[in-house]
Amino acid sequence: MVKGINIGVIGIQGAISEHISSMKKALNETKITGNVIIVRQVSDLENIDGLVLPGGESTTISRFLFKSGLHNKILKLIEENNLPIMGTCAGCVLLAKETAKENDDVKLLKLMDMQVKRNAFGRQKESFEKEIYIKDFDKGYNAVFIRAPIIEKIWGKCKPLAKIDNNIIMTKQENLLAISFHPELTDDLRIHKYFLKMI
Repeated sequence: MVKGINIGVIGIQGAISEHISSMKKALNETKITGNVIIVRQVSDLENIDGLVLPGGESTTISRFLFKSGLHNKILKLIEENNLPIMGTCAGCVLLAKETAKENDDVKLLKLMDMQVKRNAFGRQKESFEKEIYIKDFDKGYNAVFIRAPIIEKIWGKCKPLAKIDNNIIMTKQENLLAISFHPELTDDLRIHKYFLKMI
């Protein structure tokens, strides 16, 4: 029997079902055997090969991760197994080592060499879509921005993959992927497929 890969999606808030649907479609189209599961407690991380941190409210998600023990378990899996993680919108914030605002109440995972500014594009009513260009993608990508962060600074091993008006909106650091926008809210599966290649 061929062992499949297991992708976990943190299931606290945000577009959880959309991420699950997109990842399942990406697995199917790339002919990779795998499962996608919702992660809400430490035991759900057993045998996980890749993890998705969806959007939502970064303070709320970070507090839940911390109180549930998921925060420390994720850090342990990074240290022991170099667990691949994709963070979108709020997930992008959580992957950062710093936020632009001092004394921010978000408990960051502090995994990527970058500083982010939360809600940089404005509130919910300022949501928008824009075609962007992503490094190594053969054509433009229609990105959906909802209360999106901007990646203000990067250093070390963190590399930019996409920008909008000279602002960084997508980065990669080894097998960590941070995205300001919402790839799960489009039918374009290229980012989910890109993440699968990192596993």
